[in-house]
Amino acid sequence: MTDFEKLNTARVRKGRFASTDEDGFNVAFGFHMPGEARLICVIASDGEGWQHVSVSFGPNPSTPSWKVMRFIKNIFWGDDQWVIQFHPVKSEYVNNHPGCLHLWKPVGKEFPVPDTILVGIKGVTPEQMSQLTKV
Repeated sequence: MTDFEKLNTARVRKGRFASTDEDGFNVAFGFHMPGEARLICVIASDGEGWQHVSVSFGPNPSTPSWKVMRFIKNIFWGDDQWVIQFHPVKSEYVNNHPGCLHLWKPVGKEFPVPDTILVGIKGVTPEQMSQLTKV
């Protein structure tokens, strides 16, 4: 994960999810993102071989956007690290919050990642892509 001191400024220190510095990354954080009025609530952990963050708007059931998830991903792992969002088999679903998304990174090992060409074409903007895909 990223710089502990930077994260520590957003640590929840009062109330139900309060923690102290001794708790490390296994705590709740609250972030404000430019252009986003709502507080972004993050619960982080680093146990059982995984670094993990859950991202929500607290009790608000709205689901975080790609922009919000990218913002949180970069706070915790920077822009040079791969992380993953799992979609489990139905028998393993757990849904404790209707608007919460999760990011994961294995500790001490890399996981396979697809070549970017399988996602899209580098250097092509969304506007250019819309022109390419017009029928």
